[in-house]
Amino acid sequence: MASEGVKNEMSNSRAGAEEGGTVAARSSVWESIRGCGISGMRIDKEELRRRILMPAYLRLAMVSAIRARDADAGTEAAMKDGAEGRRGDPEVDEMPEAPMVVFVNSRSGGRHGPQLKLRLQELISEEQVFDLSVTQPPQFVRYGLTCLENLANLGDDCAKAVRENLRIMVAGGDGTVGWVLGSLGELFVQKREPVPPTGIIPLGTGNDLSRSFGWGGSFPFVWRSAVKRSLLKAVSNPIQHLDSWHVTIMMQETGLDLPYSLKPLQDYDLTQDVDIQRELPESVSCIGGVFYNYLSIGMDAQVAYGFHHLRNKKPYLAQGPISNKLIYAGYGCTQGWFFTPCMKTPGLSVRAIVLLNLDSYGGGRHPWGRPMPEYLEKAAAVKLELRGGQWNKAYMQMDGEPWKQSIEREHSTFVKIERVAFQSRMISGKRLPLSWNCGAVSGTKLTCKWMESHGNNPSRGSTRPL
Repeated sequence: MASEGVKNEMSNSRAGAEEGGTVAARSSVWESIRGCGISGMRIDKEELRRRILMPAYLRLAMVSAIRARDADAGTEAAMKDGAEGRRGDPEVDEMPEAPMVVFVNSRSGGRHGPQLKLRLQELISEEQVFDLSVTQPPQFVRYGLTCLENLANLGDDCAKAVRENLRIMVAGGDGTVGWVLGSLGELFVQKREPVPPTGIIPLGTGNDLSRSFGWGGSFPFVWRSAVKRSLLKAVSNPIQHLDSWHVTIMMQETGLDLPYSLKPLQDYDLTQDVDIQRELPESVSCIGGVFYNYLSIGMDAQVAYGFHHLRNKKPYLAQGPISNKLIYAGYGCTQGWFFTPCMKTPGLSVRAIVLLNLDSYGGGRHPWGRPMPEYLEKAAAVKLELRGGQWNKAYMQMDGEPWKQSIEREHSTFVKIERVAFQSRMISGKRLPLSWNCGAVSGTKLTCKWMESHGNNPSRGSTRPL
């Protein structure tokens, strides 16, 4: 295996945020306690609803567009019923301060997912809460937001205000949040700004994105009141920025069972990588995607793959964060105990490589302990070269979504990671003094090499190509 930085080292300076202060990983226990409402703050349900509920004709038009897979269908419905909606919506007397849409992964959080969806529909409205098993984020961006934009272009000031002030909450794990952020990123590409900022209700196992932005590391014990608190924070808390990284994998053309975060790249130009092109076979397949948390190859990805395989095969075993972590611990004790030699550094071998974009990894942990120069590198871009040997598969994961990557003995597989030109907009889970100078959460890429072994010591594990 070989690793090579392909650009100059990134500066430690971080992009400025709109408001707020430095973000750090939060204690899940403390966040759970705060979420219980022990602070004594009482949140009025009707007042909260007034601040986030869209006018009925707009939310119904948005849902109509998504269901019909046609933005014009929603626009026509709004134009037909909009006048009545403006004259006297019984639920909305004025424009909401922060109109809000919530995406819920009803399959996350064990038994909490479906209950949380019902609670959110009770607090907001059925039309503003989307179950990801029914409505996917790309559909919302393509049809729902386009419907609002069409109405705004036709002179509907109410639709324009809703579109410009819209905020989004995601109830799910890090993979779910990344899915939503990736879909919203298309708005940058299509120049359809402003891009709605995103907040988080943690329902996953690791919840590192949620920790990094102050939303907590676990679903609160007294969750019904905590949900109201989260929605209230999402109304007016400051906005911060998050870097993201584009991954391109170039390999022998083959069929792979890919996670939803990776897609085939049909128009990738290999001539821009002359050195890589010489090492690739004639028949080349390129896949790509974006990650917000981390990309890893090796031991931890193998453990994650085992967990996901078991959860899909026996879902009754994974009923919540505690049981999930116990399963992870079991796999961690039985898998991944093999070192892999580095192709261009004889005598050096590693168990895993982690490219980390956050202050939190693996449920709030720092796998390297105190960062040491030989274990931690900063880069603006990274290129990895993988080649098979005794084994022809490598375990990889991106934002918690693992897969088996084919690798060949005769030809190299290249993994190229580059920074995305724009940053995602995130709602901070903690209100911070406006005088603080807050920066982006990332701003640098961290490359961590786990359990480095100088020489292949049989007592520490057999040599096994990633």
